[in-house]
Amino acid sequence: MAVTVRDTGPGIPPEVQRHIFEPFFTTKPVGEGTGLGLSISYGIIERHHGTIQLDTAPGRGTAFTVWLPEHQPTENAGRAEPG
Repeated sequence: MAVTVRDTGPGIPPEVQRHIFEPFFTTKPVGEGTGLGLSISYGIIERHHGTIQLDTAPGRGTAFTVWLPEHQPTENAGRAEPG
């Protein structure tokens, strides 16, 4: 399953793109952003065995696509089920 969220904003410059999923990274002024939103989102998606893709360019907006598997792996995968 995939979900895409797109905006028509200014896009994300290349020098910022490589940092957007890092904890505490923000482009907002001091005191106006924690820089945790995308980092937390990335961690949640990863824990659910999914991926997130960024599609952006200055002047044409940004899209994030999140892919999550239809079925999550189970902790007992490969083990025989009891009786």
